[in-house]
Amino acid sequence: MHPTDESYILKLIDEGEHVHQDFKFAISDARKIAKSISAFSNTEGGRLLVGVKDNGKIAGVRSEEEIYMIEAAAKMYCKPEVNISNKIYRVQGKDILEVTIEESKNKPVCAIDAENKAWAYVRIKDENILADTVFLNRWKYNKEDERVIVTYSEREKHLLNVLEKNGELTLNKCSKLSNIPRITTSRLLADFIRFELVEQVFREHTFYFRLKEDITL
Repeated sequence: MHPTDESYILKLIDEGEHVHQDFKFAISDARKIAKSISAFSNTEGGRLLVGVKDNGKIAGVRSEEEIYMIEAAAKMYCKPEVNISNKIYRVQGKDILEVTIEESKNKPVCAIDAENKAWAYVRIKDENILADTVFLNRWKYNKEDERVIVTYSEREKHLLNVLEKNGELTLNKCSKLSNIPRITTSRLLADFIRFELVEQVFREHTFYFRLKEDITL
């Protein structure tokens, strides 16, 4: 063991769980861990520390089966497959597994559930959150030609004015107050975020949309 291995892991644990790090006491379900892999892949990448309790207490990896489950989650239960890297550290006489997940260049990465349905997740602070349709639209447009021009018609102006007047709104509220169909509102909000007119915030388990502070209509 390299003399800095233990201090490296203990330093990470001191950071707690955050947007780039999640603790896992144990791996018992490959499909569940696929959600975490999806979330990190769709956000900025990150790491799992397996064998660490939520409170930061070191428990240790119980068996090699947990490593196989993580690999199965990345290859079998993530679509597209995700490349991960594993490294085991010996800390306080116990094995801690560090799983490194890079940000995907091919978003969204979806986790496959027990009914074979695909769901995309994002990492917000220390939580894995199901991505909404606006995120899906943002990823869709990012795959398309960057030279696409967004039209700025009365409809776009109207939706931006609704946001300016009401502050933070949910997708449903944006659709209702602007009288624009929800599916169209979702696409327009994705365009606005892409061109840095609007920002998406997450609070109390709900996504909200608001004009960026430096935007004046």
